[in-house]
Amino acid sequence: MSAALFTVFAVAMVLGVPVAIVMGGASLAAILWDGRYPGLILAQRMFSGIDSFPLMAVPFFVLAAELMTGGRITDSLLALARQIIGRLRGGLGHANILMSVFFSGISGSALADAAGPGAVTIQMMRSGGYKPEYAAALTASSAIISSIIPPSIVMVIYALTDNAVSVSALFIAGIVPGALIGLSLVATNAYLSWRRGFALDEPRKPWLQFFRESGVVLSAIPLPVIIIGGIHSGAFTPTEASAVAAVYAFVVAKFVLRSLAWRQLPYLFARASLMTSAVLMIVATASAFAWLLTVLQLPQTIAGFIAGFGLPNMLLLLVMAIFLLLCGLFIDTLPGVLLFTPIVAPIADMAGIHPIQTALVVILSLTIGMITPPVGGVLFVVSVVSRIPLMRIVATIGPFLLAELLVLLLLVFVPAASLWLPGLFGYVR
Repeated sequence: MSAALFTVFAVAMVLGVPVAIVMGGASLAAILWDGRYPGLILAQRMFSGIDSFPLMAVPFFVLAAELMTGGRITDSLLALARQIIGRLRGGLGHANILMSVFFSGISGSALADAAGPGAVTIQMMRSGGYKPEYAAALTASSAIISSIIPPSIVMVIYALTDNAVSVSALFIAGIVPGALIGLSLVATNAYLSWRRGFALDEPRKPWLQFFRESGVVLSAIPLPVIIIGGIHSGAFTPTEASAVAAVYAFVVAKFVLRSLAWRQLPYLFARASLMTSAVLMIVATASAFAWLLTVLQLPQTIAGFIAGFGLPNMLLLLVMAIFLLLCGLFIDTLPGVLLFTPIVAPIADMAGIHPIQTALVVILSLTIGMITPPVGGVLFVVSVVSRIPLMRIVATIGPFLLAELLVLLLLVFVPAASLWLPGLFGYVR
């Protein structure tokens, strides 16, 4: 069974078959080759993988992001980001990063960030005199903040895979690492802007004038606070919070900013449905694939092998991060979380590493893979929306990738970076 499973998986990945079909096809081939189980069990395992109430958060968060983009709320958030930090050297780049932080608190999806606000910020930076490939590389690097800052769809999926952590705990824990990634990108952009002599942005408006002209942009800012506060206070569950986010986004876009037309809704709902379908298909086939790995006792075998080395906790976590970074070169974040969490989480748990720290290291390690070739989903999206060849972006992204790797090392060697804020809210005991 294992030979059929991994052979079909490897060949299909090399041929560039979509990852959901790869995992589903490899699982079916292994089941039919083995003969112990009927082929129908694949459908049963796929259905059970998505038969989960918390997974309903995915379509609502995706819809909230689409409503924000369709209602041009992202343009307003960009204006606010530019007003706050745009005056500094490299200010348009800083505004790009801050915009990603704002939008991350709404969308929960790096791909949505890259495809929506990313296209706007790239064009803005190009008009400001930045090289197109630099603007695209910075946009791709800042887009992955959406997988770390709540509400993160990847965190929802991780919590479903590892029962040792909750969605609310991961949402709280992601705030500090997300902020660290943003600050590291700002510092890198500031240094590169100084070295390359990028011009200063135009002088910002007086704050009173800015608020008179576009004060309604602040109506979008409370959404992340409502989500986190509502979940932590018990007012609603993470799944219900996603519905609140979608409704709030609609109300702000339609009745506050008045930038959303009724005729746009069918298109926005269709886009959200397509993205949700893609996510759930990956979850379904990855669930079947993970079940076969359990049948083959692969997680237990790998866990026992690594545990036999007796590595110190930090070194063990570093080895896991390197392993996941290498895996992230060839597999997207979402299936990576579903496939590798059952392997690495028990190892870390046996070593006494807190599950929240493990979760953030796993998520960030795999998320960084979204901006590394050959299977960098965010890179491909940015390349398409900016019409810049992929290799030009890859050749420019190195400094930003290094900054994010340094944050990953910080999460590995400084547990407080992951656990301090959750500890204040009572999630670390």
